[in-house]
Amino acid sequence: MLQFTTGQLLIAADHLRDPNFYRSVVLMLEHTEEGAMGLVVNKPSGITVETALNEQMTDVKCETPVFLGGPVERSALFVLHNSPILGKQDEQILPGLYLAGSHDSFEEVVRAGTQSSGPANFRVFCGYAGWGGGQLEGELARGDWHLQPGDAPLVLEEDPYGTWEICLRRLHRANRILPHNVRNPDWN
Repeated sequence: MLQFTTGQLLIAADHLRDPNFYRSVVLMLEHTEEGAMGLVVNKPSGITVETALNEQMTDVKCETPVFLGGPVERSALFVLHNSPILGKQDEQILPGLYLAGSHDSFEEVVRAGTQSSGPANFRVFCGYAGWGGGQLEGELARGDWHLQPGDAPLVLEEDPYGTWEICLRRLHRANRILPHNVRNPDWN
């Protein structure tokens, strides 16, 4: 079995046409023999954090979009942030990037991040990407995904629409065999 470390990025290959993962970048949160879990980090939704949390946190004013973390359990909310001083029990996914580990931590990070002088840059996700045991390994063997080390600033990139292209350029520089930003392989 391939071994992943927490914090690696899966970069969707250009031929992967599944609408849930087309041109996606997935931050891997967990990978065991039973399966794998990650968050798509470059797919903002049309819903703001303020709208999504209006019943639970009525005082939060935030026009930042909620991101579509993946097609599994779309009602589940997750928050990634970059503050080592918030959420003391939060899991460090990679240097400078944490996953809120409790409801209290989730609220603490969102409240701190929505203040103008807040100490946290954060991103809220609904749903996650999940794979059964051996499923992701099969997709990797087929060439549906490329692997890349995680990068906290890239995960929290202000303009998420360019994240996939940035990752592909990095892979291209590293491998010198991948086409750069080509939508149709016949154009090579």
